[in-house]
Amino acid sequence: MQFRTRRAILFGDCDPGGVVYTPRIAHFVVEAGLAFLSHALGAPAERRLFSFGILPPARALSIEFLHPMTWDEAIDIDVTVERLGEHSFTLAIAAVNAEGRTTFRGTIAQVAISPQTRRPVSLPDELRAALERVRIG
Repeated sequence: MQFRTRRAILFGDCDPGGVVYTPRIAHFVVEAGLAFLSHALGAPAERRLFSFGILPPARALSIEFLHPMTWDEAIDIDVTVERLGEHSFTLAIAAVNAEGRTTFRGTIAQVAISPQTRRPVSLPDELRAALERVRIG
């Protein structure tokens, strides 16, 4: 199942020329991933993940920049589950503008770690089930 969220490009996202600062796109990826997880878990993602007794740091982030985005532009950001592992999951993210052009693609891999030991732990059953549910659609 594909999840879609919309985001407007804000003035503060852009350089003086009105084009999105490259680092802001990483923030868009994280925002979209959290919106997707909130949808999958049926509650704010941050609170649900912490309630499982895990910390979910990013292990890897990859972004491919394909088309500039400018101030006041709206983009649709699609998120899907790319991979489910024993200790981690990877989300695939792609944004398109109003003309249907893909503006960026990326992935973010997050790993479940114990707050006490800071070592990887198995994905909580409820998180795995939610991700499998939305993965299958």
